[in-house]
Amino acid sequence: MELSGRAVPPPFVRLAAHEVRWRLLSVLAHGDLRVRELVALLGEPQNLVSYHLRLLRSAGLVTARRSSFDGRDSYYHLDLERCADALAATGAALHPALRLFPAEAADAPGTPAGTPSVLFLCTGNSARSPVAEALLRHRSGGHAEVTSAGSHPKAHLHPHAVRVLRLRYDIDVTDQRPRGLDTLTGRRFDYVISLCDKVREVCPDFGGHPRRLHWSIPDPAADQDGYPAFDRTAAEIDTRVRHLQPVLFPTPHQEVRP
Repeated sequence: MELSGRAVPPPFVRLAAHEVRWRLLSVLAHGDLRVRELVALLGEPQNLVSYHLRLLRSAGLVTARRSSFDGRDSYYHLDLERCADALAATGAALHPALRLFPAEAADAPGTPAGTPSVLFLCTGNSARSPVAEALLRHRSGGHAEVTSAGSHPKAHLHPHAVRVLRLRYDIDVTDQRPRGLDTLTGRRFDYVISLCDKVREVCPDFGGHPRRLHWSIPDPAADQDGYPAFDRTAAEIDTRVRHLQPVLFPTPHQEVRP
């Protein structure tokens, strides 16, 4: 078979092939981080890390949001949906039979890990963290032990959070009430996931050395857009929850379907 012209690697291959960018993709795949944290993890100069972050942002693979705790800081987030699309296109560029399809998340009883326990945290436990709690419990079919709490819990769940869960996902949390971090003293978790930049800075240590992850998600209650802001926030949380499932319930191999 003859090929006309010069074969050029797809953009994702050219981006990911660089060692520093691959390491950035690898660490950001687990959660949102600030530049100084990326510098410490990679052991590279800040100007070099910032340069490669700019390239990843230009490609649309990485986004940045100002920290709600310290507006001088930004959290960098890897868009796993875009990465999945880029990987699929990369395989197809080599041969149509190599187009990749995401594997379905495994059910917990079929994995040796058993039932993972996950704690979601935000400040008021009235919007972001209860939405994440409800969505993970729903999508895992109850196979994950899920809890949420807040550093300064509100009196009630935000009505828009209740509404978006009911309308978009058919989940009823009408009777749920926010809970405080102090109610979880002595509890052990496999994963502690903060969804608020402020609560990340005050999150206490939990016994058993849980894996700590951070999702930098703005408070929809602070957005003047009202209910649409909650709808967008729930959609983002749902995407992150779906990508969390294969981490909680690992499959023995990645399925590739022709």
